[in-house]
Amino acid sequence: MKYRRYYLFCAILFLSYGCTPSKYADALSPEASLKSMDLNPDFKIEIFAAEPTIMDPIELVFDEFGRAFVMEMPSFNSQSEPTSQKGRIHVLTDSDGDGRMDKSVIFAQNLIRATSILPWRGGLLLAEAGDIWYLKDENGDLKSDTKEKMFEGGGEIHQSAQITSLRYGMDNWVYAANNGELSEITAVYGRNKKTVKLQGSDFRFRMDRDLLEAENGTSECGQTFDEWGNRFITDHNIRIQQLVLPYRYAYRNDFLPSKRGSEDITNGDHSMFQVTPAPYWLAERTRRRNAQYQEQGLDRVEYAEDYFSKASGGTVYTGHTFPKAYRGNYFVGDISGNLIHRDLLVTDSLSPAFKAIRQVRKETSKEFLSSSDPWFRPGNFTVGPDGALYVIDYYRQHIEDPDMVPEDLRKGMDFSEGDNRGRIYRISPKQAIHPDTVGEIPGKMTSPELVALLSHPNQWQRLQAQRLLLERKDQGVGKALFELIHMGRNAFGRMHALYVLEGLGLLKQSELVVALEDLHPGVRLNAIKLAETFPALAQHIAPMVHDSSLQVALQATLSLGRTDDPWVMPFMRAVIGHYGHNRWFRAAVLSGKAGESTRLLDSLKQHSNYFDSTTADRIKFVEDFAFIQGAKNSDRDIVAMINCLADSSLNYHQSWTGSVISGLLHGRKYQSDKQRLGPLTKEKLGQLALKSDDPSGKMLDALLK
Repeated sequence: MKYRRYYLFCAILFLSYGCTPSKYADALSPEASLKSMDLNPDFKIEIFAAEPTIMDPIELVFDEFGRAFVMEMPSFNSQSEPTSQKGRIHVLTDSDGDGRMDKSVIFAQNLIRATSILPWRGGLLLAEAGDIWYLKDENGDLKSDTKEKMFEGGGEIHQSAQITSLRYGMDNWVYAANNGELSEITAVYGRNKKTVKLQGSDFRFRMDRDLLEAENGTSECGQTFDEWGNRFITDHNIRIQQLVLPYRYAYRNDFLPSKRGSEDITNGDHSMFQVTPAPYWLAERTRRRNAQYQEQGLDRVEYAEDYFSKASGGTVYTGHTFPKAYRGNYFVGDISGNLIHRDLLVTDSLSPAFKAIRQVRKETSKEFLSSSDPWFRPGNFTVGPDGALYVIDYYRQHIEDPDMVPEDLRKGMDFSEGDNRGRIYRISPKQAIHPDTVGEIPGKMTSPELVALLSHPNQWQRLQAQRLLLERKDQGVGKALFELIHMGRNAFGRMHALYVLEGLGLLKQSELVVALEDLHPGVRLNAIKLAETFPALAQHIAPMVHDSSLQVALQATLSLGRTDDPWVMPFMRAVIGHYGHNRWFRAAVLSGKAGESTRLLDSLKQHSNYFDSTTADRIKFVEDFAFIQGAKNSDRDIVAMINCLADSSLNYHQSWTGSVISGLLHGRKYQSDKQRLGPLTKEKLGQLALKSDDPSGKMLDALLK
């Protein structure tokens, strides 16, 4: 049991305070808390803002003019009254030029359960109590004059069970985390009154196209994108998951066995190097629970420290001033462990999903940043116009919801302690590889200057330029964008130019053909997504299932799933043959029109040696294919599948027959209307000579009942 640090902590408190020591440490000043931090030696950390200028910060965003907007959320737990503890949005300024924000203007106040903000059309989008609003300052006094509701219907009960983490994607969609809550999101602006039912999913929207749809993922504690549009989410115990299979592909086949689109890419490593001891209440609750598990004979152990339990705010660093080794790294806080963890996102030679791994040289036994101040609560991050990483520190004595603390342990705990505090820190390299670019203000640039900004090394500038070009609807930049795609030397610029053209309605097939042959896999990846709206490009996409990048190959497979033309079948066969060991490629094939066709089985049987060996992934593919057929319950297709695989001329035909029966049975259970098996299917199944005392025979008997 890991309580040595806790007992030492209590002993120090006892000696410090006499016979009645406090179980919990007192707050430190911003300067003292800064000194408690042990940071990676390549970096420095400074105070960007602190109380009384700000309090209870949960999000920081910079608008197109570089102005810093901070969202405050005083109430975060079940003991807080949302009507009495209302949030605010501040605009921060540095009056003396020392780099520390010392003045603020209240942009909006009296906000109830507000969780997230995002710059939009000269104002802010605001997620508040399950709704999304548009706030704008109309007269230049930095105070919101209008508040218009855009969407309504999200969760309203708890902070983590409602809309959070509004993020502008480079694909021109705004993504919103929903924690998988059961709700209905309705667009209430303009002419669009569309409603989308959400259950076990997040969502995304485009107000320029009146589009609203569910998106895979159950983001509870943050979401982020890398520079090429790959999406990652944060959960308390799993610090990073990658969204590999988007909702639009997973749900296009109603009968796909699993529609889950995320993968824990930590390889099961959820450990962290914490320097603060577990607080008294947590250590005691954990001791009690472990004792109970032992009494009940359960093979279960709970940890009070050194394992992620409140990971929050995961952010991919997409700036330009960090050393090259840190670019594209994933930073995440644990507000219980009082630390910031860093992961490298590396490609996997066997999977289109990344691997998140610890940096082996500098952080094998310590974290990127760890604090000995137990009030340090790094709950969110943002990458600024200057390329710095900004850390939002909620700074509270207790961060747990009181309902999760045993009643007797709540004595002496004040859950509001610290609600008049809060800090934001700026982390920057000791030696920046690019000069600061604070002077670059996208909001003051002309449209041609914004086109040039699409190639900037900092994603913040690129996204601001892209958003502003679309908001201005300036089609006069079309020629410059075409030239950027054909002759641009910067891959980021070429990719963003594609999305600006798409947003302006100027994207042409000729530009996509060029992009599909781009030397950079990130450009090819996004060109495939955009090419889906040009059916004539399907045959151009098909050979890309053999792309050297597995992410490009996966996207090509997903995009080809939109058609079941016969010429697609050899490419689907090739994907299963080459990449069938990976579950994402199997799901990509099975989600598409060609993948659920029995012609695919015939193609594999006649033109490959796929069924010559019974590897685990091949058995799984056949079971999933049979699941789909059982759920669809097409008499003709089920018989065709049985004829193909329950064939005594096949090697291991008994294994294939068993896989078919197993998949059919589970697919039938999935059916909601429980339609009877067709007569041809029953006749064909009845011809299978399977003994009732073996597993396949028992499943066959269950099918025929």
